[in-house]
Amino acid sequence: MSKPGNHNRKVALVTGASVGLGEAIAERLAQEGYDLILLARRQDKLEALAARLSTNCHIIACDICDQDAVTKSIEDLPPAFANIELLVNNAGLALGLGPAQNVSWEDWSRMIEVNCTGLAFMTHLLLPGMVERNAGHIINIGSIAGSYAYFGGNVYGATKAFVEQFSRNLKADLLGTALRVTNIEPGMVGGSEFSLVRFKGDEDKVKATYENADALTPEHIADCVAWAATRPANVNINRIEVMPVCQAPERLAIHRAKS
Repeated sequence: MSKPGNHNRKVALVTGASVGLGEAIAERLAQEGYDLILLARRQDKLEALAARLSTNCHIIACDICDQDAVTKSIEDLPPAFANIELLVNNAGLALGLGPAQNVSWEDWSRMIEVNCTGLAFMTHLLLPGMVERNAGHIINIGSIAGSYAYFGGNVYGATKAFVEQFSRNLKADLLGTALRVTNIEPGMVGGSEFSLVRFKGDEDKVKATYENADALTPEHIADCVAWAATRPANVNINRIEVMPVCQAPERLAIHRAKS
């Protein structure tokens, strides 16, 4: 499903666009004048979002990890959506919050597959066209978990450290082009399905996570995306780390043996 595009308008592709951060980012980019390619698994949610947006939209309903489906969807884009100027690699997830020795391999594998492989594959698909046109901006949604270790973060934190280093290395490789690369690293964000997915539907754990905490909202992160994307063409925002006031980096933990 797509609304007709306009060859004269900028095109942005947002992954994980159906809910939470992705939905808010899509809404904000529509306000900034972008036509949108919305990619996520749930077609019904994508259709509802596209119907609300005051811009031209093209929907791709597939798993970011289905490389064949993603490739075909990009190859088959309508001409008005083909020249993607902004890629927002937002799709990602956390699974579990237990010590590494207790976490299932399936959870680890899925986080690596989505947060690292899916993000890298989408970038690999679109980057050559951006370089050929000498125009484009890649915004990756990382996490403060990529910078600050915490109990239970294990592979999730490692995947976000990958996003940070991948972003820096992309920028190094793109020196001499007009392309820009930004990594946005949110702290605690409420109002999305992030913790519901992490805790596998346990709403009590979700409630406890945000109880009495004035967390960021998806709209705050969408604001960061829009700000980075709308800087003058010669300005590259390398990294944005953003936390709610109620959050701060913790000191190193120390285990004290009983005497």
